[in-house]
Amino acid sequence: MIREDTPSLSLSSSVSASTQSFSSLSNLPPHHSALSSVNGPTQHLWLQELRSEERGLYLIQLLLSCANAVACNNMEYSNVFLEQLTLLASLTGDPMQRVATYFMEGLAARITKSWPGVYRALNSTQLPSIVDMLSARQVFFSVCPYLKFAFLTVNQAILDAMEGEKVVHLIDLEASDPVQWLALLQALSVRPGGPPHLRITGVSERRAVLEQTGQRLSIEAEKLDIPFQFHPVHAQLENLDIELLRVKTGEAVAISSVMRLHPLLAKDSRFSGSAAHEASGGAIDQVLRTLRCLSPKVMVVVEQESSHNGPTLLERFIEALHYYCAMFDSLDSTLPQQCPERVTLEKHLFGQEIKNIVACEGVERVERHEKLEKWRKRMENAGFQMLALSQPTVLQAKRLLHCYACDGYRLLEKDGCLTLCWQDTPLYSASAWHA
Repeated sequence: MIREDTPSLSLSSSVSASTQSFSSLSNLPPHHSALSSVNGPTQHLWLQELRSEERGLYLIQLLLSCANAVACNNMEYSNVFLEQLTLLASLTGDPMQRVATYFMEGLAARITKSWPGVYRALNSTQLPSIVDMLSARQVFFSVCPYLKFAFLTVNQAILDAMEGEKVVHLIDLEASDPVQWLALLQALSVRPGGPPHLRITGVSERRAVLEQTGQRLSIEAEKLDIPFQFHPVHAQLENLDIELLRVKTGEAVAISSVMRLHPLLAKDSRFSGSAAHEASGGAIDQVLRTLRCLSPKVMVVVEQESSHNGPTLLERFIEALHYYCAMFDSLDSTLPQQCPERVTLEKHLFGQEIKNIVACEGVERVERHEKLEKWRKRMENAGFQMLALSQPTVLQAKRLLHCYACDGYRLLEKDGCLTLCWQDTPLYSASAWHA
């Protein structure tokens, strides 16, 4: 919880302890919870007098009890718990108060989705703009190591695999951030023997982003005297036609996927129970097999390291609460509570993810994060083989974490893959594959 009260107790470990005891609570009707007995005129005063550790533990129990009530479709107790949560949650409070705000919002949104007209009316002005999301992503990149970890891992794996290659074709499955490839261009410009002829194919549903990315990379490549082409592919990944990628004979192919595969799992939900769809392997398996046909020398996959694709709300809720408590706790080590940039990041990036995990089902639920073990099975089933990340990759990741003053970041190296953790909670994993 709050480190000033319990310096040896991390927020995520508190969640783990609370969720373990919740296994018995979740099997009971909501009215059996002792938390529902807190009401009456002294409620507000009692809640305000809670110490930070007590408040955090109480928030966790309130959230879990509320999720159970919502899952049981018990609107009376859902309302009771939500009312208590509004008294304790805060966008500018400690990590537990902040994370509770977004889980509370997600639960309320799930309830109102039962009345589509009411839900749409309440949220008609709440959707974040592209500017908001880009601002949040920029803050995420600037103040946290997570995106930097993803980019440097991908880049170093590509440099290792493309050593000595004269013609390199790089396929970016989500061409949304040229910053990653600007660093790669710098590295290729000083490669012994000179840079290769580089062709980057960017896949995106947003034409404007493709145009901006292509222009920026072309300008930088010209400055560095690197033979370069940018090929934009405006398409949805699940409908990607291999011919659109224009892979030529003699090109050494590399593929980058940074948090791009998990949304494909939502596409399969619309065909749930379809024998024909299951026989084909689903959207994710079809895409992976298509990419395998390109015979890439390396494909690097970075994904959130958590199970947010469980079949039940309670299962996803508990996993997500543990994950995002660790994430918000890590943000506290970098950004002050009242910092506007932190609010932007949490509201327009993590808050939207939480709301999607908690409130949505079917094709709307796109934040279907899964752990590395499941991605390993999918990659192997598609015909890929594991390619261990090199020691230079590991060393660069360690140097990155040393740039941050706090000591909460951990790097886990296992079976040729890397996982970036906050304290003991895995947050992002990176793996490399080849055809």
